[in-house]
Amino acid sequence: MPANLINELKEMLIEGLRLEEVSPEDIAPQDPLFGSGLGLDSIDALEIGVMLDRQYGVKITSGDERNPQIFASLQSLAEFVAANRTR
Repeated sequence: MPANLINELKEMLIEGLRLEEVSPEDIAPQDPLFGSGLGLDSIDALEIGVMLDRQYGVKITSGDERNPQIFASLQSLAEFVAANRTR
């Protein structure tokens, strides 16, 4: 997994979700994105989906049964983007 993709995703999350009190160093690749990790919610998941489509051409649908695994951590999100990006 390229470290630059992880860093790009960190920046995208911080800027796109306006996480003003979070720095890239605060986000560990294995930490959960939802709940006890970054504390994101379902609205954030929708916003992440839109950002991934715009930035990488990655489509994530709300009914996809893989979503819990895709959004489990920054690492799993990066792996999904790397495998499915069109840009």
